[in-house]
Amino acid sequence: MEKKVKPAGKPAGKPAGKPAGKPAGKPAGKQKGGRMKSDWDIDYQKYKSIFAGERFPLAFVDLDRFDKNIDYVAVTQAKTFKTIRVASKSIRCLSLIKRIFEKGGPAYKGILAFTMEEAGFLFDNGFDDILVAYPSVQQSDVSLFVEKTGQGADICLMADSAQHLEILSRSGRKAGIRLKVCLDMDMSYRPLGSSMHIGVRRSPLHTKGQVLALVKKAKQLPGITLCGMMGYEAQIASVNDNFPSKCVKNTILRMFKKASIKELTKRRGEIVKAVADEGIQLEFVNGGGSGSLVSTGKDDSVTEVTAGSAFFAPGLFRYFSEVEFVPSAFFGLQVTRIPQKAMITCQGGGYVASGEVNQNRLPWPVMPQGLAFIPMECAGEVQTPLMLPKACPSIGLSDPVFFQHAKAGELCERFNQLYLLKDKKIKEKVPTYRGQGNAFL
Repeated sequence: MEKKVKPAGKPAGKPAGKPAGKPAGKPAGKQKGGRMKSDWDIDYQKYKSIFAGERFPLAFVDLDRFDKNIDYVAVTQAKTFKTIRVASKSIRCLSLIKRIFEKGGPAYKGILAFTMEEAGFLFDNGFDDILVAYPSVQQSDVSLFVEKTGQGADICLMADSAQHLEILSRSGRKAGIRLKVCLDMDMSYRPLGSSMHIGVRRSPLHTKGQVLALVKKAKQLPGITLCGMMGYEAQIASVNDNFPSKCVKNTILRMFKKASIKELTKRRGEIVKAVADEGIQLEFVNGGGSGSLVSTGKDDSVTEVTAGSAFFAPGLFRYFSEVEFVPSAFFGLQVTRIPQKAMITCQGGGYVASGEVNQNRLPWPVMPQGLAFIPMECAGEVQTPLMLPKACPSIGLSDPVFFQHAKAGELCERFNQLYLLKDKKIKEKVPTYRGQGNAFL
């Protein structure tokens, strides 16, 4: 069997690299007419030249930028000595997941997968120490969990109810093995009690009492081992709070985040201590996401943090006050029509991200800068018309337009391969999960 990739241990001193600095797209000087010239326009010419003659649509990752994010994420934990678990949902490409561990070194340990099938796929391709972040007790997933655990895989599955535990217990006992489980704590903010829920709807385990009741249940069941706990603070990690020219809004959001961090840090600490008092020795306590790396890293009850979107830095991960990532993943469409002056139409482009329905979930046209959707059409399955800004770089038929996906994970569900760029050249083409014949959700 191929040797498994299982980075382990605490970072040995400060990780290599420095914070990546300002993301691309910040204004840098003025042109005639008052329009700000930005890095996006400079990069447009660079990427246009690189992809001359290539087939569109295409998706690519600029490894010079991607590697800066690897270094930057590691630096956020340089003083905490917490390890970083890689959220594979945000990458969905084996080559890039491997690169994070190779470039990041001991600062990175383990993978946060999104389905049991993906966990099995990752194990079969040389990875281990895999935490499946979402529970599932359908028979195919449980059977695969038993199979891979029997093969020696270090896979742990999320649970948040007695029913989850009972089903896994029966399967583990029948197979004569112990399946590893992790309890998912609800880290949402409830300043007015149960009548106000600010955060995502995940686990029902919000209070210490609720968690302890399930811990005691787990202790009584054969065939399973409680090995970890997780708490994802989405209202911190996924909420931008550094919007340009939105001082009042940013101030309110930061005040809210500060209050939420104080509450959840106290509650999580009390829960983890209570679990330890029950005689449970946890292997890990996982917390956070890309937008909360700093605040979660300061929580003494957490042993590891999670990062995923940080590496691609998509549109919705651009405006955080505590962290700043460099956009590294893009897709390009070709111009196929020019309906009228100051307007172009691209082929394809309806790559809409999941979540609440609003324009932020549409692709973000970034190169050249200043392109705008037509409200009556926006991004379409087969065509996407765009209005051109004044002083826009020349764009003609077959020229490219480059976009960012609003979120990280779903980009690779649209493409079979990624172009990897290094030193302003195409280094190689690598398959995505989809390109290897996999669609796990």
